[in-house]
Amino acid sequence: MKSIIPLILLLFTLPSLYSQETPGKARGMTNEIMERILKEKVEILEGAAGNWQMIYQERMVFILTDESNNRMRIFTPFLEIDSLKNGEMDQLLLANFHSALDAKYCFFEGLVMSVYTHPLRELTRPQFEDALLQVVTLANNFRGTYSSTDLLFSPSLQETESPSEKELEKEKRLNKKPGSGKS
Repeated sequence: MKSIIPLILLLFTLPSLYSQETPGKARGMTNEIMERILKEKVEILEGAAGNWQMIYQERMVFILTDESNNRMRIFTPFLEIDSLKNGEMDQLLLANFHSALDAKYCFFEGLVMSVYTHPLRELTRPQFEDALLQVVTLANNFRGTYSSTDLLFSPSLQETESPSEKELEKEKRLNKKPGSGKS
């Protein structure tokens, strides 16, 4: 039994020894790698490392990275907030929960956008390529399925009507004790 314990400890520590970073060698996604991928994937690419603007699938897409803080953001603006119709802001929030998978709807400087954020170093090439596609797909599906992919979690999202009185009453009861009407 005593000889098994050191063996088990060795098995658990070996993977961590091999996964440690080699000094001077970058791991994961970097601006350099990202730029190489973008040059393969997009129609028009402008900007400098960590601050790109591009045309991707006929949409203007922006990418901002911060290597020192390990963050990246892909986004595409597609509508002015003032152009939202009655109930559409609620629809966007609902979609962020149900059908906008990794990309989300957001508002910034008077614009409605589709955005994807992620830690930079942990981002893989397939995730990055999928993120670009999800951001564009989510923008394209505004006033449609509100989905960032073909996968839909809730078929009711295809309805663009405002919530019914019954749904609103149900929302008012959230976080209340059953039958008491008190919070």
